[in-house]
Amino acid sequence: MTDSAYPALESLSVRSRAVVTTERPARYAKQLASHMGHKIPVEQIEGGYRLTFNRDGNFRGYGDLLVGSGQEQGCLVLKVYAGTPEKCEGLEGVLGRHLERFGEREGLAVSFTPESLS
Repeated sequence: MTDSAYPALESLSVRSRAVVTTERPARYAKQLASHMGHKIPVEQIEGGYRLTFNRDGNFRGYGDLLVGSGQEQGCLVLKVYAGTPEKCEGLEGVLGRHLERFGEREGLAVSFTPESLS
């Protein structure tokens, strides 16, 4: 449940997604959520975690860390929701850099692609 002080996720029109193949998607989702949770709000959602990028009253957007299922089994799915392309790009960078650092031994690489609203 996202705090009503933040914009509704549905109202954020700029979105992107990355699918990262790994044998340990749940471990990386939990590690990233725990690490980020020291600075920003994190909540458990169905299939993973939602990060609310609101630091010092500066809301930038949301990031979802989802353990893939179905066709995406064995993957960690990262989703970014923001109000502007610049904020989206910034959140992609934060999530991507952290995950790549945590998964350096496994050679994790994160590449986001824009996601259209449908």
